[in-house]
Amino acid sequence: MSHPLSPNWTRILRWSAPILALPLTACDWVVMNPSGDIAVQQRDLILISTALMLLIVVPVMALVVFFAWRYRSANKAVEKDYDPDWDHSTKLELLIWSAPLLIIICLGALTWVSTHKLDPYRPLDRIDAKTAIDPKVKPLTVEVVALDWKWLFIYPELGIATVNELALPTNVPVRFDITASTVMNSFYIPELAGQIYAMPGMKTQLHAVANKPVAGVGFSANYSGAGFSNMRFGYKALDPAGFDAWVAKVKAGGANLDRNVYLTLAKPSEKAPVAYYSAVDPKLFEAVVNLCPKDGQRCMGELMHINMMGGAGKESARETRGLKYDLPNSHVIEQSDENKGQETAPDAPGAANAVPADHSSHSGADAHAQHR
Repeated sequence: MSHPLSPNWTRILRWSAPILALPLTACDWVVMNPSGDIAVQQRDLILISTALMLLIVVPVMALVVFFAWRYRSANKAVEKDYDPDWDHSTKLELLIWSAPLLIIICLGALTWVSTHKLDPYRPLDRIDAKTAIDPKVKPLTVEVVALDWKWLFIYPELGIATVNELALPTNVPVRFDITASTVMNSFYIPELAGQIYAMPGMKTQLHAVANKPVAGVGFSANYSGAGFSNMRFGYKALDPAGFDAWVAKVKAGGANLDRNVYLTLAKPSEKAPVAYYSAVDPKLFEAVVNLCPKDGQRCMGELMHINMMGGAGKESARETRGLKYDLPNSHVIEQSDENKGQETAPDAPGAANAVPADHSSHSGADAHAQHR
């Protein structure tokens, strides 16, 4: 049997509530205060949906209090309204059912429109609410690879790449091509747009635009193993001059990201430092998507073409050397490789060119010793 709180405890809780809520004042409500137009539209969708639902919730809660007060046993003035045989009111039924129905219709229409309008594969048609995109403007392409446990960003048009740092120019449409090396992850920058999954052997897309200079943090929102808690990267939105200066700094790094360097980089490591690559193998991303960055591997696109053409004949049944993808001796992790969750990633190429990350991270458990 429960016992009500004493008046003293009630008074203590009432007066301590503001103090208990004080730590929440330091929270960064980045989802509700974004800097990218897509994220702004998603925030507005949250606010509109909440407001529509409150149109029902608030009146219902208010009426609960009103009826409880008005028809309390001590109120003798309403005894004359008591009707023991009452069972139906057309006006009340219309009010009860029409209001929720209208709310559901509004939410359904809003969901239908926003689902198509905010489709991550849909190219942008505006920079912000007041500025349309010139159809002649080509989006900046950024190829994203989710590794264990770090992020690789390739700028194919600029011929550069970075690890754990993403920079974008403001007011320029961006198309992200996203994949993963081993396990599924989720690419998410709250400042910029909603999350989209990164999956091995597949390429997903996300279109977004940054509207003002800002520094933030991106991360994976999908658990992917021991180093997941440290799988974060710095995000920068820079004005055109600042972005050009950043590109020049990356190109001055001198490191080259080829297939062998990628295979070393893709090995599991935690708290990898920011690293810059001034040159990139132009076919590296497609090789990662097709699960064939390692010499001798058969690309998935090639195998699908062979299958579409009816197969390669009986003699191909024994050609299995290039078909190992998800085994310890696969394209990322050798069977003898072990990584004990170092504080940094000593195997990251360009360690001499590495710069400290500008985002905080937390220690994690030992990295797994071999590929799943």
